[in-house]
Amino acid sequence: MRAMQNFRPRHFAIVPAAGSGSRMGAAQPKQYLDLLGKPLIRHSLEVLCATPEIDKVFVVLSIGDAEWKRYDWSDLGPKLVPLFCGGATRADSVLGGLRAIVHEAEQSDWVLVHDAARPCLARWHIEKLVRELAHDEVGGLLAVPVADTLKRADAHRHVLETVPRDSLWQAQTPQMFRYVMLRRALEAATNVTDEASAIEAAGLRPRLVEGDATNLKVTYPLDLHLAEWILENRGSC
Repeated sequence: MRAMQNFRPRHFAIVPAAGSGSRMGAAQPKQYLDLLGKPLIRHSLEVLCATPEIDKVFVVLSIGDAEWKRYDWSDLGPKLVPLFCGGATRADSVLGGLRAIVHEAEQSDWVLVHDAARPCLARWHIEKLVRELAHDEVGGLLAVPVADTLKRADAHRHVLETVPRDSLWQAQTPQMFRYVMLRRALEAATNVTDEASAIEAAGLRPRLVEGDATNLKVTYPLDLHLAEWILENRGSC
């Protein structure tokens, strides 16, 4: 335990990476697909490990993950720690990670959960999130306002209505909440697709911190090409 007079909340990153990425149609898990000569997951891990605000980076892997040890991660330093306790869902993996670090994290420390499939994370994304949520009672997430016109469909894919996009945001990651708040929310929640959903189910209202569209999630093969372009051209755009 840290002395109260010296207390400052720390910031731990958790990267759930136990999924298979079946929609990519690839032979290996999505997080290990090649992106500019590196495993896809490495791009965001490099940024997280290089950001001074982040004290430690925990990667939650499936128990039987055989790919991780095929790569050399040593240059990322002691800040990076693999945890082989991943579950069947993202929520299970994040909760497993939170339980695994129970003796390291204080209840009021911040936890930033980041998708393994978002390789274009930039340092400014993290810095802005940490800065804007530093004194927030709940926490929040990176997100972008919805730009496209949205249609609600019936079971036969006919349009039922056009959904007003005013006040609609597309959730991204990292999503940042206090350790104890996030753990309790995930332990109580069912069928949630992200950490903010669990916090909302607990009756709380996460804050939206505006990011940008470059922080995309690689879901389909075309997304790999978009991510490649973003990473190659980030300095000039």
